[in-house]
Amino acid sequence: MDLREVFEFYKGKKVLVTGHTGFKGAWLCRILIKAGAEVTGYSLEPPTVPDLFSMAGLEGRMDSVIGDIRDLDHLKRTFEKAQPELVLHLAAQPIVRDSYKDPVYTYETNVMGTVNILECVRLFPCVRSFLNVTTDKVYENMEWEYGYRENDRLDGYDPYSNSKSCSELVTHSYKKSFFEDGRCAISTCRAGNVIGGGDFANDRIIPDCVRAAMKKTDIIVRNPHSTRPFQHVLEPLAVYMAVAKAQYEDGKYAGYYNVGPDDKDCVTTGQLVDLFCEAWGDGLSWTSQSDGGPHEANFLKLDCSRVKRVFGWTPRWGVKDAIRLTVEWCREYEKDPADPQVTEIMDRQIGEMFQSRGL
Repeated sequence: MDLREVFEFYKGKKVLVTGHTGFKGAWLCRILIKAGAEVTGYSLEPPTVPDLFSMAGLEGRMDSVIGDIRDLDHLKRTFEKAQPELVLHLAAQPIVRDSYKDPVYTYETNVMGTVNILECVRLFPCVRSFLNVTTDKVYENMEWEYGYRENDRLDGYDPYSNSKSCSELVTHSYKKSFFEDGRCAISTCRAGNVIGGGDFANDRIIPDCVRAAMKKTDIIVRNPHSTRPFQHVLEPLAVYMAVAKAQYEDGKYAGYYNVGPDDKDCVTTGQLVDLFCEAWGDGLSWTSQSDGGPHEANFLKLDCSRVKRVFGWTPRWGVKDAIRLTVEWCREYEKDPADPQVTEIMDRQIGEMFQSRGL
């Protein structure tokens, strides 16, 4: 499947994106709008200050609904108005450390939020394709050397990871209970750690690097030896769009898919920060400093052979290129943080992903 075909498929399609004000959601909406989709977003206010949604030129080009995924009645009203054909569910409480601080909110958002969105999919027959975006952290992490496969046991350790495991189980139950007739195709995508321009979250390594670089201070790295499947944000977004398209056209593509980098690009946090320092320049450096925080996995890798086999997909960019693209965006932002002109870079990177290769 050619990514240009994926891009062209969305022209004129009615798409609802939850979590559209977040980092991944804003990038996704920019892609869909450029593709000519009729986009409705449902999310809380942007989760960070500054925020990518405000910078990405999305206001006025989509129906942006500010709402809580826990509010089923509001969600129903949004579905009634939008009549979406495809629903991409990204809304979540996404930070591991925040889930320790407020586990109840994390479970309410990540579990009952999934129930609510699937209930709307069940009630509105206009929806033909639903994709739930979860995480690589849904698996019971045994700190194994090999990547986890889609049929491995689900059981995240911390409240965030566990709540996303529960979100998977909710999706599986709704799929079997209400959608066996094929009226709507249901899939989940379990994505690795994403990096890219416009992520301003706390307790994520690349935003920490950018903040330190702009302040011209050393980067503080909590656990330089932890291994994660880092990938550029456009990689999984392209796969989400491809899966949603494929199952819209043929329900046989519905299923559960890992989305992550090749093994050679699963690097330690220390290696990632080294690449960032090299790309940024200015003599940037880092120091290791544990803050005694809560448990986080040391080793995590995905086996992505299924999505490669089913769709013929391979990642476009390795981790070094992902860092280069991230730094390119951040350097443009650094020129004028009060009024950053980043849409041209976003569109150029989107064009590289969708116009010059196949999936």
